[in-house]
Amino acid sequence: MSGQMPENPDEEDLGELVSSLRITEERLAEMVAHCIRCVPEEGCGLLVGEQDGSVVSVHPTQNVAASAQVYTVDPREYLRIDRQAEDDGLAVIGVFHSHTHTDPWPSPTDVRQAPDAAWHYVLIGLRHEAASTRSYRIVDGNICEEPVVVLDRYNPT
Repeated sequence: MSGQMPENPDEEDLGELVSSLRITEERLAEMVAHCIRCVPEEGCGLLVGEQDGSVVSVHPTQNVAASAQVYTVDPREYLRIDRQAEDDGLAVIGVFHSHTHTDPWPSPTDVRQAPDAAWHYVLIGLRHEAASTRSYRIVDGNICEEPVVVLDRYNPT
C-alpha cells in the first residue's frame, strides 16, 4: 500500500479517484456527535445520498466490534439502511468512523477492509480537543483524500 495517489495516473483513473463529498453542517454535526458519544470505542455509521457525493442522510450504527481500534457496522443495520435508501431512490455512498487516538488517516486495517471503491470513507479524528473530519477514496489500496464541501443546506439541484 503506497498511501498515496499514483504518481502518473491516466485520466480515467484520476476521474475515479478525485471527487468531493458534499454534506450539510447539520449532517456533519450528527456524525461528530455520534462518534463522541461512542468514546472510548470507535463510532461508525453509513452515508446515504446521491452517486455524485451529495450526502442526504447520516445513519449512525452500532460498532459490533466494540473496539477503540477497529469498527464493524452491524450487518443488520446495513441491510435495513441499504434497502431504505434503495426504496427512496438513493444509495449507501459511504461509511464514517472515528479514530479516537490518532489523526483521521485510513489505517492499514481501514484500507484492507474498504468494501467498495465507489464509497466515500469519512474519518472523524478525536485525538485533539476539536474534532477533525477528512474524506477519502480508497481504490485498489491507494488512498486519495477528497475535499469535504460543507453546505448550509442540502439542495438536490
